Order: sequence, then structure tokens, then C-alpha cells
Amino acid sequence: MKFDIAIVGAGPAGSSAAIKLAKSGLKIAVIDQASFPRDKICGDALSVDVVNQLGMLSPELASEFERLSEKIPSQGVSIFAPNGKQVNIPFVNKGVNKCGYVIPRIKFDNLLFRQLNKFPNVENFENQKISEIKKTQNGVKVLGENFSISCPLIIGADGAHSVVNKHLGNIRVDKDHYSAGLRVYYKNVHGFNDGNYIELYFFKDILPGYLWIFPLPNNKANVGIGMLSSTVSKKRVNLKVVLNKLLRSHPLLKDRFKKSIPLETVKGFGLPLGSKKRSISGERFLLTGDAAGLIDPFSGEGIANAIRSGRVAAEHAISCFATNNFSEGFNKAYDKEIYSRMWREFKISRGLQNLCKYPGLFNFIVNKANQSKYLTELLTQALAEIDVKQVLTKPGFYLRLLFK
Repeated sequence: MKFDIAIVGAGPAGSSAAIKLAKSGLKIAVIDQASFPRDKICGDALSVDVVNQLGMLSPELASEFERLSEKIPSQGVSIFAPNGKQVNIPFVNKGVNKCGYVIPRIKFDNLLFRQLNKFPNVENFENQKISEIKKTQNGVKVLGENFSISCPLIIGADGAHSVVNKHLGNIRVDKDHYSAGLRVYYKNVHGFNDGNYIELYFFKDILPGYLWIFPLPNNKANVGIGMLSSTVSKKRVNLKVVLNKLLRSHPLLKDRFKKSIPLETVKGFGLPLGSKKRSISGERFLLTGDAAGLIDPFSGEGIANAIRSGRVAAEHAISCFATNNFSEGFNKAYDKEIYSRMWREFKISRGLQNLCKYPGLFNFIVNKANQSKYLTELLTQALAEIDVKQVLTKPGFYLRLLFK
């Protein structure tokens, strides 16, 4: 079968690329090893940025998202320092949307995937495992048990263990820029605030990482833990044991989880962090989302950048066909565009991640925030404005706080 573009992976990055390409007239194949709806191990939190980008991708898609009943609006984030002190930071946004959401990925990803059925030039291949991807004289051939697809260009949107990267790319796991994560759904979880704030617990024993509790409807919650992989290896941390121990014995959590019941076994996943620049393209291929390592190093959020990279990849793919140029050199423009949009924030988030190694500093900031309206407002602005967030990485900022 011949197509113009093969997109491997139908999650947020792959579906976004396909939606963006749908009006181009190009013939698109979207290949995924699962059948939709399918689960994706994740925290399930959607930032304000995600919601805004849905509108940029498709007003119709944004309207369908607003009508989804399975989501729960979240008005902000509660951050807990190692000393147990808490600061609440509301979300602010200059755009239309004023809140984030929490929604299981099985629902969110299926919403995006369903959009593809609307386009006659997009063909979906579900439940298809790829055995080989190889370059040919005129393009790329994608081989599976029941199919063979030839195309001039392939987009890898297939996650942290990307088969496109494995066969064509050169990204390798670097534990200093990779996070290990666990997730488990619980029911009978109580104690969320009225704004359904997502909760991040920066306990001393898991820095630089955190435990999260994200509210879902009907007293359910997405609960998990993420920690830098190099730290996990160095300290020989068993994250599953640590997570269970914290939920059942920590003073901040044990009463809330006394009657809670897990709805699944603990699921593990890896997060390639954007704290390291990588080569995310080559001759006849582009990598997007987690396959390109575009996860925020501090927050662990990757959905917004997955959608953004899918959009950018689609725009670049159209230019490849317009110029009939699929070379490695031409595709470097894609890398440049991605990092021009994301690298500054990645660097700032990496700096914040490094600061989290120091529990005393973390305690100091949260204590100060509870005493200072100025600092609370600054932290609120930092969630939405990169220039303000950068201030938090400057040593002089903390020196000034010390004497305030």
C-alpha cells in the first residue's frame, strides 16, 4: 500500500499531526499497536495550554472536548514541601480557558483518535505491530504481520519506546534526563478542595521527584509517583514500595487513603525529559511527543508539547512535499522550530528540577509563600508566564527573599 505519510502512534502527537494534515490533500496512514479506546499510563492532568491548543488544532474538536462528561475541571495546584507545609497556586491564563482538567487518557486519546474517521484521506491501522522500518530508494517501507506500507515520509509519534526511533533515529535512554513513573487509580479518596486542585507532594526521600494525587469524578483519583531515573538507580529505590508506604503511613495521606481501594495493579512507565537536546529528525523521518523526548523536566507534563510537536511536524511535512525535499538537512528545520518554541522553558524547568534536590530551599520557599502575598502571586504568574518562571532559577531571587 502506498501513502504519502505514515504516522506511527495515534496518541496526542500522532492524532494531532493527522488532524493538521487532513486538509492538505496528502494520503495519510495512522498506525497504532493498540485498538482504541485504549489506556495510556499517565497522570491524566491537562494543563491550560493543552485546552488552548485543542482550539488551535480544530474548533470542532475543542467543542467536543468541552462536552465530555468524564473530565473534571481543576482550578490550580497544591504544592506540599518536604516539611509538610502547603501552598495553593491557582491557574491563570490570558486566553479563553481559565482552568485545566483531569480526564483519563483512555477518554482523552479516544476523543482525538475519533476525529481521524472524519477525513477520507486518513486511514487508520489499529492493533498493528510493526516488525521493521527500512529506508528504500524512494522513501520508507513500514512492515508488519498483516501489512506493508510505502511512503516518502514517516512521523514517529509512538512514545518513549519509539519503534521509529529504534529503526531510523539515534535517541538513547539517558538516566540523567529520564524519569521513572508509577500510576494507580483509586476509589474512595476524599479531602480534595473545592477547586479540585491537583496535588504535588515533594517528599524528601523522592527528590527530585514528587508524588501526585489528581482528582477524578465520584471520589476517584489518579495517584502516582515520578522520580529521576538516575536517582532511582543510584539510591536503589523501589518506587512501588515507596508509593504504598507513603500512602498508608505518611501523616498527610494516611487518613485520606485509609478506606481507599485500588482499581488496578500499579502500572509503570518512563518519561524521556526535554532537559537534553536531541536530534529528532533525519532523512525521511520526524519524531514527535515522547518519541522526541519533549516532556517538561520539572512538571513531567508532556501532552501539550505532544500536540504542539504534532502540529509543527505536520506543517513541516507539508513543506517537504511542496519542495520535494525529505533530506536530513532539510528536516533539521523541524528540530530548529521545535526547540525555538520549547528549549527555553525546558532549560528553566531543568533548573527548577535541580533546585528540588535541596529540601531546605523548598521548605523556605513554601514557608515564605504562606507569609507573603507577593510571592504567592509571583508563583501564580510563573505557572503561566515563562519570563516569571525564569526568575525562580536565579540565585539572586532567593537572596532577596532571605532579607525580605
